[in-house]
Amino acid sequence: MTEINKAAGPAREETARPAPNKGVLIGVGALLVVLTNAVIFILPPLLPVIQAQYGLATVAETTWLYTALTLGGGAGFILLPRLADLRGDRNASVAASAFLAVGALIPAVGDSYPTLLAGCILMGFGGAAQLLPLGFLRRNLGADGITVGVAVLVIATGVGIVVGMIGGGFIVENLSLRSFFIILAAVCAATTVASYATIPHAPPAERSGRIGVLGTVWMIAWVATILLTLTQGLVWGSAALIPLVVGVVGGIAWVRVERRSSSAVFDVALMKAPLVTASCVCIALFAAVNSAFMLLLSTYAQIVPAALRPADAYGLGLSALETGLLMAPFAVAFMVRGAVLDRALINGRGVPVFVTGALISAAGLAWLAVAHDQRWQYLVGAAVMGLGCRIGYAAGFTLVQVAVPEEKAGMAAAVAGTCMAVGFAFGTALVSGDLSASLVPVPGTHQEVAAESLYGTGYWLSGALALLVVVTVLISRTRAGRRVRAAAS
Repeated sequence: MTEINKAAGPAREETARPAPNKGVLIGVGALLVVLTNAVIFILPPLLPVIQAQYGLATVAETTWLYTALTLGGGAGFILLPRLADLRGDRNASVAASAFLAVGALIPAVGDSYPTLLAGCILMGFGGAAQLLPLGFLRRNLGADGITVGVAVLVIATGVGIVVGMIGGGFIVENLSLRSFFIILAAVCAATTVASYATIPHAPPAERSGRIGVLGTVWMIAWVATILLTLTQGLVWGSAALIPLVVGVVGGIAWVRVERRSSSAVFDVALMKAPLVTASCVCIALFAAVNSAFMLLLSTYAQIVPAALRPADAYGLGLSALETGLLMAPFAVAFMVRGAVLDRALINGRGVPVFVTGALISAAGLAWLAVAHDQRWQYLVGAAVMGLGCRIGYAAGFTLVQVAVPEEKAGMAAAVAGTCMAVGFAFGTALVSGDLSASLVPVPGTHQEVAAESLYGTGYWLSGALALLVVVTVLISRTRAGRRVRAAAS
């Protein structure tokens, strides 16, 4: 951990400006995280509602909304946190909030599938607002900035899940889908004003840096191509291998060029710091587990058993609101205080923390693999899953932040956020593929749903992803030990 702490270096020179109100700043940071996660987590349980309201013929059309949100997020996670380093925290936060507001306003006004698709792209881009508090809290709260920033990110994520899944479901059930977007647009507009009024307008943290336009556009392109393949691969079939190959080759070429670039998007030295690359991989794995769990639960819970043939019948027949309530323990677990966890990370015990989070997540998924046909079973599994993911996210984002000086806090957040976006897309693609392996018809309709046995398989596959976290950090520690021994000799 000594090398990581050295990499963090001294804080940037203070300029003469009024000290910010810490409570207000933390509140605005929490608001940004809550709002963006509410947008992300409202979609899965509302997909059946959206399909029915807009008369979409296939599930594939519906999942394009999630794809649009993911693609927009991939671009936003790369660009907006870096923009905060180079153009100021307030400017980046206002821009992100404005994208959210406009993205919500478009479907509120248009009230159609095309406008919702366009809105999802903009809201996905603005969703990078959840990463910005990692930068402006670190830069304004002194020595506790990293700990407080990560705590705000993790805890407010839990609140955002509750607000999105329960509050959004309540609004849609009692008002309408359009009313939800009108309210969301108003809240996002208020957040834009709050960001402008409260986040300090300090000089850029990295005054001499600049955004490499070619490298940034290139990275957005290859990341988006991979995300597109992961989210739409089942629909396209073998043709999806073409954009996948293009994305992978483009990514490899991008890395080679960035290593020699004077204006690299991400500092290559960051990825060489102890545990940083492993942390990014683990963030992606926890995000994949997270999205897989959410999709498996929301799909099973909303299937009506009476609508299927007796031999095929399963499901809980819940509404979007009831599904959100079923996931409440997952969100509540994110709010558990992590003082012991924080001390372990600062003292260089990142590997045990990752292993703990992974094993807890794997235990929750194993439980759900064998027990997922009763409401109380989901409540137990959701609580265990929430705790495991909370530990994993906190460890990953903390270790990546500690590895860089504060003027590059946005860049570190962008690296971690991009890995999270890829992980979410991969988890969604994995479960979608699993639930499409064997279908049963819904009598009286042209629809088909997954066979019940596939849910257990999906949970076991997700559990394997959680265990890959253990493999990743153990390999990283072994390699680090070899490098230390080689240097000593």
